Amino acid sequence: MQLGMVGLGRMGGNIVRRLMRGGHGCVVYDRAAEAVAALAGEGATGATSLADLVAKLDAPRAVWVMLPAGAVTEATVEELGRLLAAEDVVIDGGNSFWKDDIRRAGLLAERGIRYVDVGTSGGVWGLDRGYCMMIGGEEAAVRRLDPIFATLVPGLGEVPRTPGRDGRDPRAEQGYIHAGPSGAGHFVKMVHNGIEYGLMQAYAEGFDILKNAASPELPEGERLALNLPDIAEVWRRGSVVSSWLLDLTAAALAGDEALESYSGFVEDSGEGRWTILAAIAEAVPADVLSAALYARFRSRQEHTFAEKMLSAMRKGFGGHLEPGQAR
Repeated sequence: MQLGMVGLGRMGGNIVRRLMRGGHGCVVYDRAAEAVAALAGEGATGATSLADLVAKLDAPRAVWVMLPAGAVTEATVEELGRLLAAEDVVIDGGNSFWKDDIRRAGLLAERGIRYVDVGTSGGVWGLDRGYCMMIGGEEAAVRRLDPIFATLVPGLGEVPRTPGRDGRDPRAEQGYIHAGPSGAGHFVKMVHNGIEYGLMQAYAEGFDILKNAASPELPEGERLALNLPDIAEVWRRGSVVSSWLLDLTAAALAGDEALESYSGFVEDSGEGRWTILAAIAEAVPADVLSAALYARFRSRQEHTFAEKMLSAMRKGFGGHLEPGQAR
């Protein structure tokens, strides 16, 4: 299948590479000409503008936008709305706010253009591991794109199958779901990221407690000098708290036990805030997720070992860099 990709950053570029590995044809565009040239050298068709990208795609077209949420995505979708035709599809695979998806879908529908929102998880590791995708949009448009999604996902892999799933949508076991109408994909991904904040905070605080078990503030006979890299490693194997986040934590500690290369300044990309706003609108208590978000706010004023741990995990799964770090 043929796909146009707009935005060739850490995830957009690797999505293109994974698709090309699966035999799909990709037309690519980015404001950075060198990014286009790099993927063209790997087999993609380069484009010099959005108009050029659209012209190089066969109808009905599918264009995936992989850009930061906000103004740049809004402007790109608007321009594509002027360039594309009825039955073409615009896919937003970034981290847009779900209510923006509903609005955009309505505007594009006036021209017969389909809109699909894809919450995409997998970070910088997705090229090899595959991407978990939560998809919103019309059933027909999502089904049409199934060859793309089926190539990008991890597949069954070595994850044990869940008992009792007979008769349910098999796509979930492969690593993607059609979550519902426009906005549903990014809504599910938003809550996913809110949960991610909470999980990361729990690991960070736990390891901070372990580190400070040797604090001089404790009675001398009760101080414990604990090996954090070994604790992280043993928890990876058979423990109920094992996870990919713990894998990343173990790798960070193995390379830098004191995490001295991390400042502890922890950004938030917006989804955590939106998750809390959704909880408020639904009158759902979200104590842990709220506390995790506020901990990130606090990290920009004072930095503890826990915040350095959060920074290490963010860099591990998403390649997120702290202010001042070289890209």
